[in-house]
Amino acid sequence: MKPSNFNTLRAVLLVIALILCIQSNAQSELTAESWQEDLRYLQKTVNNDYAFLFKKVSADTFNTEVEHLYNAIPDLADHEIMVGIARLVALFKYGHTDVGFRGSKVNYHKLPINLYHFNDGVFIEGVHQSHKDILGAKLLKIEDVVTDDALNKIKPVVPVENDQYFKAYGLVYLTIPEVLHAQKVVKTYSQSVTLTLEKDSKVFKYTLDAVSPDAVPTQYSLIEQKGEWLSAREQ
Repeated sequence: MKPSNFNTLRAVLLVIALILCIQSNAQSELTAESWQEDLRYLQKTVNNDYAFLFKKVSADTFNTEVEHLYNAIPDLADHEIMVGIARLVALFKYGHTDVGFRGSKVNYHKLPINLYHFNDGVFIEGVHQSHKDILGAKLLKIEDVVTDDALNKIKPVVPVENDQYFKAYGLVYLTIPEVLHAQKVVKTYSQSVTLTLEKDSKVFKYTLDAVSPDAVPTQYSLIEQKGEWLSAREQ
């Protein structure tokens, strides 16, 4: 195995260990002190054992961001802290090294849609059939934030190596209310999110209620056309 591949594997294993630590603590309600302990564990482990991660971000920058999050934790909701940790890991810009929300005791949700980035904008590629009228619509705004600005706001959470990776795999973060709130795309946390859409030359607002993330079937950035899920690819 090449050293670079080995290092990437080690990075993945590090983050898995972090997630297991967080999940273990989350068996009971996490206190601010517990979150801060987890954060210090991450900081110490990265600095002492995984310094190779400091290629696309300096140790000083990483540690400064750790301190910002550490000090903010007492005033943050659990989902904001989890997203904050995801931002830290995303600083390394390893595409397969991230803080996965799936399986965490910090509940997260997804809007019942799948987005896809085309040359002329972001469009709704897939939906639950109960929202079939918005299939193929162009996304103009999330609440009061235009799509390009929303993308810029959520990008720091996504562990991307380049813009193409972000376009392919980062859009899912636009459908997670917890990320939208933590990254200040929406002002208040709610599992109902209002979108401004354009379809057939008509601009309109549409409110979606989030569902369990496991309820939205996707594969390779596209909706899986099964059961009650529809894709614009077949329209």
